[in-house]
Amino acid sequence: MRHAIALVAICLTAAAFAAGGLGSMADETGPAAAPRLAQEPGGPAPRAENCLSPADMREEVSERRVIEPVAAIRAARSVIPRAEIQRASLCRHEDGLVYMLTALRRDGHFVHVMVDARTGKVAGQY
Repeated sequence: MRHAIALVAICLTAAAFAAGGLGSMADETGPAAAPRLAQEPGGPAPRAENCLSPADMREEVSERRVIEPVAAIRAARSVIPRAEIQRASLCRHEDGLVYMLTALRRDGHFVHVMVDARTGKVAGQY
């Protein structure tokens, strides 16, 4: 049941963003806003077109060039402990690879966490 509710929330949020009905999540303020970590220098987060395919991600993991996705999820949960991870992608960023994780907090807000794919350390939250 929880997963069905989360899926409906994701669909409604995506539809609202597509229609231009919601502002940027970066504009969150007040006590309900999640604490923000400083983003690493070098600009904005990677775009979806810079992300690897599932087959390429499996190859990177199997050749031990990056940590496994479950390790990146554990790292993300250290900064957003009670959120549900909705998506994890391995993306190119600057000179390396990062995991981009999207999580749904209990208050219904989405949080994006960037985890360094080589070290497993949280690189930023946006």
